[in-house]
Amino acid sequence: MFDPLTWALVALSLAAMVFAVVLAALDRRINWWLLGLLGVVEVALLAQLVVGIVQLVGTDRDVSGPFFVGYLIGALIVLPVGALWALAESSRWGAGALAVACLVIPVLELRLHDIWVA
Repeated sequence: MFDPLTWALVALSLAAMVFAVVLAALDRRINWWLLGLLGVVEVALLAQLVVGIVQLVGTDRDVSGPFFVGYLIGALIVLPVGALWALAESSRWGAGALAVACLVIPVLELRLHDIWVA
């Protein structure tokens, strides 16, 4: 697994989570800045999906392929669902739901790292 990309995704998603928590605390809806940051995270997640699958095909490690690819795809799906939920909810809880979605990404990334290393 490409470690710099993994740790960059963890840092970016945690930054987006803090941004969403601040918006929720200020009783504001999500804004274009946060959506732009989520777009950067989503593009990086897509790059990680491609890199992860290529590395999985070319490795001789004992990696559980279905679990690994499942986590890659799951990480790719979480943010768009959270963003749609946040856009549909016109109260502070939309930003709160997006903060939870952003928190899921580092958990999935750490689990991906564990699957790859083990």
